Amino acid sequence: MKSDYIMTKQQADEKIKCLEEVFDVVRLLDADTLQVVDGNSHENYCECYKFWNRNTRCENCVSSKAVKFKTQKTKLEYFESQIYQVIAKYVEIDNKPYSMEMIKCMDDDSMLVGSEGRDKLVSKIAGYEDKLYEDVLTGAYNRRYYEEKIKNLDYTAGVAVIDLDDFKIYNDTYGHNAGDAALITAANVIRDCIRKTDKLIRYGGDEFLLVLPGADEQSMENILRRIRREINNADVHGYSKMKLSVSIGGVLSQNEQIENVIAKADKLMYQAKSYKNMVVTEQDIIGESSDKENQPDREKMKAQILIVDDAEINREFLSEILKEDYHILQASNGKECMDILQHQGTGIALILLDIVMPEMDGFEVLSQMNRNHLIEDVPVIMISSEDADQTIRRAYEMGVSDYISSPFDARIVYRRVFNTIKLYAKQRRLISIITESINEKEKNNRMMIAILGQIVEFRNCERGMHVNNINTITQMLLEKLIQKTDKYKLSWNDRTLITTASAFHDIGKICIDEKILNKPERLTREEFEIMKTHAIMGSSMLEKLDMYQNERILQTAAEICRWHHERYDGQGYPDGLKGDEIPISAQVVSVADAYDALTSERVYRKAFSHEKAMEMILNGECGTFNPILLECLSEIQDKLIRFLQEK
Repeated sequence: MKSDYIMTKQQADEKIKCLEEVFDVVRLLDADTLQVVDGNSHENYCECYKFWNRNTRCENCVSSKAVKFKTQKTKLEYFESQIYQVIAKYVEIDNKPYSMEMIKCMDDDSMLVGSEGRDKLVSKIAGYEDKLYEDVLTGAYNRRYYEEKIKNLDYTAGVAVIDLDDFKIYNDTYGHNAGDAALITAANVIRDCIRKTDKLIRYGGDEFLLVLPGADEQSMENILRRIRREINNADVHGYSKMKLSVSIGGVLSQNEQIENVIAKADKLMYQAKSYKNMVVTEQDIIGESSDKENQPDREKMKAQILIVDDAEINREFLSEILKEDYHILQASNGKECMDILQHQGTGIALILLDIVMPEMDGFEVLSQMNRNHLIEDVPVIMISSEDADQTIRRAYEMGVSDYISSPFDARIVYRRVFNTIKLYAKQRRLISIITESINEKEKNNRMMIAILGQIVEFRNCERGMHVNNINTITQMLLEKLIQKTDKYKLSWNDRTLITTASAFHDIGKICIDEKILNKPERLTREEFEIMKTHAIMGSSMLEKLDMYQNERILQTAAEICRWHHERYDGQGYPDGLKGDEIPISAQVVSVADAYDALTSERVYRKAFSHEKAMEMILNGECGTFNPILLECLSEIQDKLIRFLQEK
């Protein structure tokens, strides 16, 4: 240890006093807790990260690194449109370890670059942060921004969850490009309706999160209802027939953690979704909304039932039975029914459907609902005078939940309607719970993959991103491969299994000497032969896990690990397999590995552009790959480019 790291309390005080003439903030951090124990700041900070107005320690904490390695570390921090230089130096004062932090705002007077250079530097740093937190499709903030910047905040703000109604229908009816156009339109409209201080986040596939700092109940309601109205009136470029609507749940946070408030807003959003194109706030629920015109009354909050029958007397009779507890919509034929479904979608809780009708009969309605997958979400009870066994059997085969033959008893109709709606509500709740459980498991899987990436790549001077990149590219390739051919008989589970197992492809590198692994120059022939052994070593490590040998994930991981460097012409290693002797799992990961290796920076070279990487792979400069997979790679180029932009 260098002697200048060791000092007495008096020497430390003198040093700090001297440094204060140069730096804006000089402070001592306890080596164990990283809490501020001394400094020149006028505020009494307990935690070092409070200086940056954060609630958690910085991910790139230089003090922790300085203490860990007993050295000096430096970083640049972009905060409130300013660049700060932060220097952390390990010191021992009276035999106790500390980090001495020196912070300097790099303003015009202190930055040793010209004004143009400074502007470029600020722009570059700010642009990097913007890019890191931007959703590529909509231009809103992404989920990463929420997790790192918003989730743990606790302040007064309006919080709203905004869900695009019937997004699945847009995708199924018009295609995924239309779905993207709908999301872009909605995001643009929302941005036009909010203040500069408000935060719009793409929270999920078709869900947005809106945070309105400092908003009161009235201003929040005004903004949310304007958003609902403007989206409903918006035109989607290129899709003139598409009519958008959103369901919005809004909650006013009073110094609550944002994560908890979102859960409340989400529940209100689902209440709004029972009707569609609606805003529900806490004030609406307790009947104190300041917007009386839009206040949802009991009628509006009722579940909707669509009665489809060409006989008006039948529609009115059924309406009379149900109107007390349900909101009733009517259609006189199948075509009107489908038009209402097109607009309302899953906002319809149940359909009472006649068979014999002009223009489009009941079976034609069922056929269209099956084609659009609506029968899965909207239950149908068929009510008809047709009582032939063949007719009833056909109705059940086409997906109806119940069949009631007329004449019928009013109480029986009411009870069967009530039971069907209740059953579907429980089913949706169960699906929601299962989905939440699956999402939690997937989250844990992703976390384990990230940890694995760090373990495998720690010695390889990487940032732990290669494993995650391979995971993403493998998934893209498999999606396209399944669309192109059924040659490999890959199920949904197979795709998930291969994607997950791809994380293990380079685990054998743990066994490779660090000097070879991180050599900045070209490897010698002998060194390359040693490097090649990682494939066998990795598969051997996995095969020794005796208790899990029957698990498909381990079997798939082992074959990926051993054979992801094999080539289609038999010129790869370690076994010289060729063609489809190589498992398709290893073939897919092999292509993903080649692409990511070329487009990522390495210790021995800069990253290649997407265009150059594609050229090298397609021209066989990285070895020979399965022609079908090369076609898949070419057809997902747009996704790959977006992926590179987000990396």
